[in-house]
Amino acid sequence: MQNQKSAAFYTLGCKLNFSETSTIARNLKEAGYKKVEFHEPADVYVINTCSVTDNADKKCKKIVQQALKHSPGAYIAIIGCYAQLKPEEISQIPGVDLVLGANEKFNLAEHLQDFSKSEKAKIFNTEIKTVNSFKAAFSEGDRTRTFLKVQDGCDYFCSFCTIPLARGFSRSDNVANTVEQAKKAIEGGAKEIVLTGVNIGDFGKETNESFFDLIKALDKLEGVERYRISSIEPNLLTNEIIEFVSKSDKFLPHFHIPLQSGSNKILKAMRRRYERELYAERVAFIKSLMPHAAIGVDVIVGFPSETKEDFIDTYEFINGLDVSYLHVFTYSERENTTALRIKEIVPMNERNERSKQLHILSEKKKRFFYDQNINKVYPVLFEAENDGGNMYGFTSNYIKVSSPYDPILVNEIKDFKLTTIDADGLMKGYWVVNKPITV
Repeated sequence: MQNQKSAAFYTLGCKLNFSETSTIARNLKEAGYKKVEFHEPADVYVINTCSVTDNADKKCKKIVQQALKHSPGAYIAIIGCYAQLKPEEISQIPGVDLVLGANEKFNLAEHLQDFSKSEKAKIFNTEIKTVNSFKAAFSEGDRTRTFLKVQDGCDYFCSFCTIPLARGFSRSDNVANTVEQAKKAIEGGAKEIVLTGVNIGDFGKETNESFFDLIKALDKLEGVERYRISSIEPNLLTNEIIEFVSKSDKFLPHFHIPLQSGSNKILKAMRRRYERELYAERVAFIKSLMPHAAIGVDVIVGFPSETKEDFIDTYEFINGLDVSYLHVFTYSERENTTALRIKEIVPMNERNERSKQLHILSEKKKRFFYDQNINKVYPVLFEAENDGGNMYGFTSNYIKVSSPYDPILVNEIKDFKLTTIDADGLMKGYWVVNKPITV
Protein backbone atom coordinates (compact mmCIF):
# COMPACT_ATOMS: atom_id res chain seq x y z
CA MET A 1 0.00 0.00 0.00
CA GLN A 2 1.51 3.30 -1.06
CA ASN A 3 1.93 5.98 1.58
CA GLN A 4 0.62 3.67 4.27
CA LYS A 5 0.70 5.43 7.62
CA SER A 6 2.51 3.74 10.50
CA ALA A 7 1.63 3.71 14.19
CA ALA A 8 3.61 2.73 17.28
CA PHE A 9 2.28 2.09 20.77
CA TYR A 10 3.54 2.35 24.34
CA THR A 11 1.56 1.13 27.34
CA LEU A 12 1.98 2.20 30.94
CA GLY A 13 0.26 0.49 33.84
CA CYS A 14 -1.94 -2.53 34.24
CA LYS A 15 -3.05 -5.58 32.25
CA LEU A 16 -6.28 -3.75 31.46
CA ASN A 17 -4.30 -1.05 29.66
CA PHE A 18 -2.45 -3.71 27.65
CA SER A 19 -5.74 -5.25 26.52
CA GLU A 20 -7.06 -1.86 25.44
CA THR A 21 -3.86 -0.80 23.63
CA SER A 22 -3.90 -4.04 21.65
CA THR A 23 -7.54 -3.54 20.67
CA ILE A 24 -6.91 0.07 19.62
CA ALA A 25 -3.92 -1.13 17.55
CA ARG A 26 -6.20 -3.60 15.74
CA ASN A 27 -8.69 -0.80 15.10
CA LEU A 28 -5.96 1.31 13.49
CA LYS A 29 -4.82 -1.66 11.41
CA GLU A 30 -8.37 -2.01 10.09
CA ALA A 31 -8.24 1.70 9.24
CA GLY A 32 -5.14 1.10 7.09
CA TYR A 33 -2.26 1.73 9.51
CA LYS A 34 0.84 -0.41 9.75
CA LYS A 35 1.95 -1.24 13.29
CA VAL A 36 5.65 -0.71 14.03
CA GLU A 37 7.73 -1.02 17.17
CA PHE A 38 7.98 2.00 19.44
CA HIS A 39 11.72 2.39 18.89
CA GLU A 40 11.17 2.66 15.13
CA PRO A 41 10.19 5.78 13.11
CA ALA A 42 6.40 6.17 12.93
CA ASP A 43 3.82 8.64 11.71
CA VAL A 44 1.79 8.31 14.91
CA TYR A 45 2.86 7.39 18.44
CA VAL A 46 0.07 6.34 20.81
CA ILE A 47 0.88 6.42 24.52
CA ASN A 48 -1.62 4.73 26.83
CA THR A 49 -1.12 6.22 30.27
CA CYS A 50 -1.64 5.17 33.86
CA SER A 51 -2.25 7.32 36.92
CA VAL A 52 -2.11 4.88 39.81
CA THR A 53 1.11 6.42 41.15
CA ASP A 54 3.00 9.67 40.76
CA ASN A 55 5.81 7.77 39.08
CA ALA A 56 3.48 6.67 36.28
CA ASP A 57 2.44 10.29 35.71
CA LYS A 58 6.03 11.44 35.37
CA LYS A 59 6.88 8.78 32.81
CA CYS A 60 4.50 10.29 30.24
CA LYS A 61 6.70 13.29 29.41
CA LYS A 62 9.81 11.11 29.08
CA ILE A 63 8.09 8.71 26.68
CA VAL A 64 6.89 11.60 24.52
CA GLN A 65 10.48 12.82 24.32
CA GLN A 66 11.67 9.35 23.30
CA ALA A 67 9.04 9.13 20.56
CA LEU A 68 10.10 12.45 19.10
CA LYS A 69 13.74 11.30 19.06
CA HIS A 70 12.73 8.36 16.88
CA SER A 71 10.60 10.52 14.60
CA PRO A 72 10.82 14.30 15.23
CA GLY A 73 7.78 15.22 13.14
CA ALA A 74 5.51 12.46 14.42
CA TYR A 75 1.96 12.96 15.62
CA ILE A 76 1.65 12.19 19.36
CA ALA A 77 -1.63 10.94 20.84
CA ILE A 78 -2.03 10.45 24.60
CA ILE A 79 -4.86 8.23 25.88
CA GLY A 80 -5.73 6.45 29.13
CA CYS A 81 -6.24 7.29 32.78
CA TYR A 82 -3.80 10.20 33.00
CA ALA A 83 -5.39 11.67 29.86
CA GLN A 84 -8.79 11.55 31.56
CA LEU A 85 -7.61 13.04 34.84
CA LYS A 86 -5.26 15.78 33.63
CA PRO A 87 -5.90 16.56 29.95
CA GLU A 88 -4.84 20.21 30.19
CA GLU A 89 -1.59 19.29 31.90
CA ILE A 90 -0.80 16.71 29.21
CA SER A 91 -1.65 19.16 26.43
CA GLN A 92 1.18 21.38 27.67
CA ILE A 93 3.82 18.68 27.10
CA PRO A 94 5.90 19.76 24.06
CA GLY A 95 5.08 17.62 21.05
CA VAL A 96 1.69 16.31 22.18
CA ASP A 97 -0.99 16.75 19.51
CA LEU A 98 -4.03 14.85 20.75
CA VAL A 99 -5.43 13.96 24.18
CA LEU A 100 -8.31 11.46 24.39
CA GLY A 101 -10.19 10.66 27.58
CA ALA A 102 -11.80 7.42 28.73
CA ASN A 103 -14.79 7.56 26.38
CA GLU A 104 -12.92 8.77 23.29
CA LYS A 105 -9.82 6.56 23.12
CA PHE A 106 -11.52 3.78 21.17
CA ASN A 107 -12.39 6.33 18.47
CA LEU A 108 -8.73 7.16 17.89
CA ALA A 109 -8.84 6.33 14.15
CA GLU A 110 -11.55 8.93 13.61
CA HIS A 111 -9.46 11.58 15.35
CA LEU A 112 -6.45 10.87 13.15
CA GLN A 113 -7.98 12.16 9.92
CA ASP A 114 -5.89 15.31 10.16
CA PHE A 115 -2.19 14.88 10.92
CA SER A 116 -1.34 18.55 10.88
CA LYS A 117 0.46 19.65 14.02
CA SER A 118 -0.67 22.83 15.73
CA GLU A 119 0.62 24.94 18.58
CA LYS A 120 -1.99 23.62 21.03
CA ALA A 121 -2.96 19.97 21.45
CA LYS A 122 -6.56 18.96 20.73
CA ILE A 123 -8.45 17.63 23.75
CA PHE A 124 -11.49 15.34 23.62
CA ASN A 125 -12.49 14.51 27.16
CA THR A 126 -16.01 13.64 28.32
CA GLU A 127 -16.99 14.15 31.97
CA ILE A 128 -16.34 10.77 33.58
CA LYS A 129 -19.76 10.67 35.27
CA THR A 130 -21.39 10.41 31.84
CA VAL A 131 -19.29 7.43 30.71
CA ASN A 132 -21.55 4.39 30.98
CA SER A 133 -20.76 2.15 28.01
CA PHE A 134 -18.49 -0.90 28.15
CA LYS A 135 -15.88 -1.29 25.42
CA ALA A 136 -14.66 -4.86 24.94
CA ALA A 137 -10.92 -5.46 24.55
CA PHE A 138 -8.29 -8.18 24.55
CA SER A 139 -4.58 -8.27 23.86
CA GLU A 140 -3.23 -10.17 20.89
CA GLY A 141 0.29 -10.78 19.66
CA ASP A 142 1.95 -8.65 22.34
CA ARG A 143 2.56 -11.47 24.79
CA THR A 144 1.99 -15.22 25.01
CA ARG A 145 -0.76 -14.71 27.54
CA THR A 146 -3.86 -12.86 26.41
CA PHE A 147 -5.47 -10.26 28.67
CA LEU A 148 -9.25 -10.30 28.28
CA LYS A 149 -11.07 -7.22 29.59
CA VAL A 150 -14.25 -8.37 31.32
CA GLN A 151 -15.09 -5.28 33.38
CA ASP A 152 -14.26 -1.57 33.65
CA GLY A 153 -14.65 1.20 36.24
CA CYS A 154 -15.24 0.95 39.98
CA ASP A 155 -17.94 1.96 42.47
CA TYR A 156 -15.78 1.56 45.57
CA PHE A 157 -14.09 4.99 45.88
CA CYS A 158 -11.32 3.90 48.23
CA SER A 159 -9.83 6.98 49.85
CA PHE A 160 -6.40 6.61 48.17
CA CYS A 161 -7.55 5.79 44.64
CA THR A 162 -8.19 7.87 41.50
CA ILE A 163 -9.38 5.00 39.30
CA PRO A 164 -13.13 5.80 39.62
CA LEU A 165 -12.27 9.38 38.58
CA ALA A 166 -10.31 8.09 35.58
CA ARG A 167 -12.51 5.20 34.46
CA GLY A 168 -15.95 5.92 35.85
CA PHE A 169 -18.53 3.65 37.44
CA SER A 170 -18.37 -0.14 37.30
CA ARG A 171 -19.72 -1.66 34.10
CA SER A 172 -19.37 -4.82 32.03
CA ASP A 173 -20.94 -6.72 29.16
CA ASN A 174 -23.14 -9.79 29.63
CA VAL A 175 -21.80 -13.34 29.87
CA ALA A 176 -22.72 -14.30 26.30
CA ASN A 177 -20.91 -11.35 24.69
CA THR A 178 -17.87 -11.79 26.94
CA VAL A 179 -17.64 -15.44 25.93
CA GLU A 180 -17.69 -14.32 22.28
CA GLN A 181 -14.72 -12.06 22.96
CA ALA A 182 -12.89 -15.01 24.53
CA LYS A 183 -13.60 -17.06 21.40
CA LYS A 184 -11.97 -14.35 19.27
CA ALA A 185 -8.91 -14.43 21.50
CA ILE A 186 -8.76 -18.23 21.19
CA GLU A 187 -9.02 -17.98 17.40
CA GLY A 188 -6.02 -15.65 17.55
CA GLY A 189 -3.96 -18.40 19.18
CA ALA A 190 -4.39 -17.72 22.89
CA LYS A 191 -3.30 -20.62 25.08
CA GLU A 192 -3.79 -18.73 28.35
CA ILE A 193 -6.38 -16.02 28.99
CA VAL A 194 -6.07 -13.66 31.95
CA LEU A 195 -9.40 -12.16 33.02
CA THR A 196 -8.79 -8.52 33.80
CA GLY A 197 -10.62 -5.34 34.76
CA VAL A 198 -10.67 -2.69 37.47
CA ASN A 199 -12.92 -4.64 39.84
CA ILE A 200 -13.69 -7.92 38.07
CA GLY A 201 -15.67 -9.34 40.97
CA ASP A 202 -18.34 -6.74 40.15
CA PHE A 203 -18.94 -8.31 36.73
CA GLY A 204 -22.59 -8.59 35.66
CA LYS A 205 -24.23 -6.08 38.00
CA GLU A 206 -26.21 -4.51 35.16
CA THR A 207 -27.43 -7.84 33.73
CA ASN A 208 -28.22 -9.67 36.97
CA GLU A 209 -25.33 -12.02 36.26
CA SER A 210 -22.18 -12.63 38.29
CA PHE A 211 -18.48 -13.26 37.92
CA PHE A 212 -19.18 -16.83 38.97
CA ASP A 213 -21.61 -17.17 36.04
CA LEU A 214 -18.88 -15.91 33.73
CA ILE A 215 -16.15 -18.32 34.80
CA LYS A 216 -18.56 -21.27 34.55
CA ALA A 217 -19.37 -20.30 30.96
CA LEU A 218 -15.73 -19.72 30.02
CA ASP A 219 -14.73 -23.07 31.47
CA LYS A 220 -16.85 -24.81 28.82
CA LEU A 221 -15.08 -23.20 25.85
CA GLU A 222 -13.03 -25.48 23.62
CA GLY A 223 -9.60 -24.50 22.33
CA VAL A 224 -8.16 -22.74 25.36
CA GLU A 225 -6.08 -24.55 27.94
CA ARG A 226 -5.64 -22.04 30.78
CA TYR A 227 -7.42 -19.16 32.49
CA ARG A 228 -6.06 -16.94 35.24
CA ILE A 229 -8.15 -14.66 37.40
CA SER A 230 -6.36 -11.34 37.86
CA SER A 231 -6.75 -9.15 40.93
CA ILE A 232 -10.07 -9.71 42.72
CA GLU A 233 -11.32 -8.09 45.93
CA PRO A 234 -11.41 -10.41 48.96
CA ASN A 235 -15.05 -9.56 49.69
CA LEU A 236 -15.97 -10.54 46.10
CA LEU A 237 -13.86 -13.71 45.98
CA THR A 238 -16.56 -16.10 47.17
CA ASN A 239 -16.15 -19.63 48.43
CA GLU A 240 -18.05 -20.93 45.39
CA ILE A 241 -15.49 -19.28 43.08
CA ILE A 242 -12.62 -20.80 45.04
CA GLU A 243 -14.26 -24.24 45.04
CA PHE A 244 -14.91 -24.02 41.31
CA VAL A 245 -11.27 -23.14 40.54
CA SER A 246 -10.09 -26.04 42.72
CA LYS A 247 -12.06 -28.50 40.55
CA SER A 248 -11.50 -26.88 37.15
CA ASP A 249 -8.99 -28.23 34.64
CA LYS A 250 -8.67 -24.79 33.01
CA PHE A 251 -8.79 -22.21 35.79
CA LEU A 252 -5.36 -22.09 37.38
CA PRO A 253 -4.52 -22.25 41.11
CA HIS A 254 -3.37 -18.66 41.26
CA PHE A 255 -5.14 -15.78 43.04
CA HIS A 256 -4.10 -12.16 43.38
CA ILE A 257 -6.04 -10.60 46.25
CA PRO A 258 -5.54 -6.95 47.28
CA LEU A 259 -5.07 -6.51 51.02
CA GLN A 260 -3.66 -2.94 51.19
CA SER A 261 -3.20 -3.04 54.97
CA GLY A 262 -3.08 -5.61 57.75
CA SER A 263 -4.48 -3.06 60.22
CA ASN A 264 -8.26 -2.84 60.52
CA LYS A 265 -7.89 0.79 61.59
CA ILE A 266 -6.09 1.64 58.35
CA LEU A 267 -8.47 -0.49 56.24
CA LYS A 268 -11.34 1.60 57.60
CA ALA A 269 -9.51 4.84 56.83
CA MET A 270 -8.87 3.53 53.32
CA ARG A 271 -12.61 2.83 52.97
CA ARG A 272 -11.98 -0.80 52.13
CA ARG A 273 -15.00 -3.12 52.33
CA TYR A 274 -13.59 -5.87 54.53
CA GLU A 275 -11.49 -6.45 57.61
CA ARG A 276 -8.32 -8.48 57.80
CA GLU A 277 -10.12 -11.44 59.38
CA LEU A 278 -12.07 -11.97 56.14
CA TYR A 279 -8.82 -11.82 54.18
CA ALA A 280 -7.25 -14.48 56.38
CA GLU A 281 -10.32 -16.69 55.92
CA ARG A 282 -10.03 -16.45 52.13
CA VAL A 283 -6.35 -17.39 52.16
CA ALA A 284 -6.96 -20.31 54.52
CA PHE A 285 -9.85 -21.64 52.42
CA ILE A 286 -7.80 -21.48 49.21
CA LYS A 287 -4.93 -23.35 50.80
CA SER A 288 -7.25 -25.97 52.31
CA LEU A 289 -8.43 -26.90 48.81
CA MET A 290 -5.27 -26.09 46.82
CA PRO A 291 -2.14 -26.29 49.00
CA HIS A 292 0.01 -25.62 45.93
CA ALA A 293 -1.88 -22.44 44.91
CA ALA A 294 -0.02 -19.16 44.47
CA ILE A 295 -1.50 -16.18 46.29
CA GLY A 296 -0.32 -12.65 45.57
CA VAL A 297 -0.99 -9.67 47.84
CA ASP A 298 -1.23 -5.93 47.12
CA VAL A 299 -0.23 -3.77 50.08
CA ILE A 300 0.22 -0.01 50.54
CA VAL A 301 2.70 1.41 53.05
CA GLY A 302 2.79 4.90 54.49
CA PHE A 303 -0.91 5.67 54.21
CA PRO A 304 -1.80 8.81 56.22
CA SER A 305 -2.21 8.04 59.96
CA GLU A 306 -0.35 4.70 59.63
CA THR A 307 1.71 4.56 62.82
CA LYS A 308 4.72 2.31 63.38
CA GLU A 309 2.42 0.04 65.37
CA ASP A 310 -0.02 -0.13 62.45
CA PHE A 311 2.80 -1.07 60.11
CA ILE A 312 4.03 -3.75 62.51
CA ASP A 313 0.47 -5.12 62.59
CA THR A 314 0.52 -5.28 58.78
CA TYR A 315 3.95 -6.90 58.66
CA GLU A 316 3.12 -9.53 61.26
CA PHE A 317 -0.28 -10.24 59.73
CA ILE A 318 1.20 -10.84 56.27
CA ASN A 319 4.09 -12.81 57.72
CA GLY A 320 1.57 -15.17 59.29
CA LEU A 321 -0.35 -15.72 56.04
CA ASP A 322 0.42 -18.59 53.67
CA VAL A 323 0.90 -16.29 50.66
CA SER A 324 3.44 -16.42 47.84
CA TYR A 325 4.51 -12.86 46.97
CA LEU A 326 3.68 -9.19 47.56
CA HIS A 327 3.15 -6.20 45.30
CA VAL A 328 4.24 -3.31 47.54
CA PHE A 329 3.12 0.25 46.81
CA THR A 330 4.44 3.31 48.60
CA TYR A 331 1.55 5.66 49.26
CA SER A 332 1.57 8.79 47.13
CA GLU A 333 -0.79 11.73 47.44
CA ARG A 334 -3.37 11.88 44.65
CA GLU A 335 -5.48 14.92 43.80
CA ASN A 336 -9.21 14.76 44.58
CA THR A 337 -8.92 11.76 46.91
CA THR A 338 -10.39 11.80 50.41
CA ALA A 339 -7.12 10.54 51.93
CA LEU A 340 -5.81 14.09 51.55
CA ARG A 341 -8.11 15.13 54.40
CA ILE A 342 -6.15 12.98 56.86
CA LYS A 343 -3.64 15.26 58.55
CA GLU A 344 -1.26 12.69 60.08
CA ILE A 345 1.23 12.37 57.21
CA VAL A 346 3.89 9.65 57.22
CA PRO A 347 7.31 11.14 56.29
CA MET A 348 8.64 9.90 52.93
CA ASN A 349 11.77 8.39 54.45
CA GLU A 350 9.56 6.32 56.76
CA ARG A 351 7.37 5.24 53.85
CA ASN A 352 10.43 4.11 51.94
CA GLU A 353 11.81 2.18 54.91
CA ARG A 354 8.51 0.35 55.39
CA SER A 355 8.41 -0.45 51.68
CA LYS A 356 11.91 -1.87 51.88
CA GLN A 357 10.94 -4.15 54.77
CA LEU A 358 7.93 -5.52 52.91
CA HIS A 359 9.95 -6.09 49.75
CA ILE A 360 12.35 -8.21 51.81
CA LEU A 361 9.39 -10.09 53.28
CA SER A 362 8.05 -10.67 49.76
CA GLU A 363 11.32 -12.23 48.66
CA LYS A 364 11.26 -14.53 51.71
CA LYS A 365 7.67 -15.56 50.99
CA LYS A 366 8.44 -16.20 47.34
CA ARG A 367 11.56 -18.24 48.16
CA PHE A 368 9.65 -20.36 50.67
CA PHE A 369 6.86 -20.96 48.13
CA TYR A 370 9.36 -21.95 45.45
CA ASP A 371 11.19 -24.26 47.89
CA GLN A 372 7.92 -26.05 48.61
CA ASN A 373 7.57 -26.88 44.92
CA ILE A 374 11.01 -28.33 44.26
CA ASN A 375 10.81 -31.81 42.67
CA LYS A 376 7.22 -31.28 41.58
CA VAL A 377 6.01 -31.37 37.98
CA TYR A 378 3.81 -28.63 36.52
CA PRO A 379 2.64 -27.58 33.05
CA VAL A 380 4.62 -24.53 31.90
CA LEU A 381 3.66 -22.03 29.19
CA PHE A 382 6.77 -20.39 27.76
CA GLU A 383 7.03 -16.85 26.40
CA ALA A 384 8.62 -15.88 23.08
CA GLU A 385 11.43 -13.76 24.53
CA ASN A 386 15.01 -14.93 23.90
CA ASP A 387 17.10 -13.45 26.70
CA GLY A 388 20.73 -14.33 26.02
CA GLY A 389 19.88 -17.92 25.17
CA ASN A 390 17.26 -18.34 27.90
CA MET A 391 13.49 -18.34 27.75
CA TYR A 392 10.97 -17.87 30.54
CA GLY A 393 7.56 -19.21 31.37
CA PHE A 394 5.13 -19.75 34.21
CA THR A 395 3.82 -22.88 35.83
CA SER A 396 0.11 -23.24 36.41
CA ASN A 397 0.67 -21.91 39.94
CA TYR A 398 2.68 -18.91 38.73
CA ILE A 399 6.24 -20.02 39.42
CA LYS A 400 8.60 -18.35 36.97
CA VAL A 401 10.79 -20.87 35.16
CA SER A 402 13.99 -20.35 33.17
CA SER A 403 15.16 -22.80 30.49
CA PRO A 404 17.52 -22.76 27.48
CA TYR A 405 15.80 -21.05 24.55
CA ASP A 406 14.05 -23.36 22.11
CA PRO A 407 11.79 -21.74 19.48
CA ILE A 408 9.71 -24.92 19.25
CA LEU A 409 8.55 -24.38 22.84
CA VAL A 410 7.23 -20.81 22.34
CA ASN A 411 3.51 -20.67 23.22
CA GLU A 412 3.52 -24.38 24.00
CA ILE A 413 2.49 -25.97 27.30
CA LYS A 414 4.77 -28.78 28.44
CA ASP A 415 5.25 -30.63 31.72
CA PHE A 416 8.34 -29.43 33.56
CA LYS A 417 10.02 -30.78 36.69
CA LEU A 418 11.27 -28.08 39.05
CA THR A 419 14.65 -28.93 40.54
CA THR A 420 16.60 -25.84 41.64
CA ILE A 421 16.36 -22.11 42.23
CA ASP A 422 19.02 -20.06 40.43
CA ALA A 423 20.83 -16.89 41.57
CA ASP A 424 18.11 -14.72 39.99
CA GLY A 425 15.37 -16.45 41.99
CA LEU A 426 14.02 -18.39 38.98
CA MET A 427 13.22 -22.08 38.92
CA LYS A 428 15.17 -24.45 36.70
CA GLY A 429 14.57 -28.05 35.83
CA TYR A 430 13.85 -30.29 32.87
CA TRP A 431 11.07 -31.41 30.58
CA VAL A 432 9.12 -34.49 31.58
CA VAL A 433 7.56 -36.72 28.94
CA ASN A 434 4.62 -39.05 29.60
CA LYS A 435 4.72 -38.53 33.35
CA PRO A 436 1.74 -37.60 35.52
CA ILE A 437 1.65 -34.08 36.90
CA THR A 438 2.34 -33.91 40.62
CA VAL A 439 1.01 -31.08 42.78
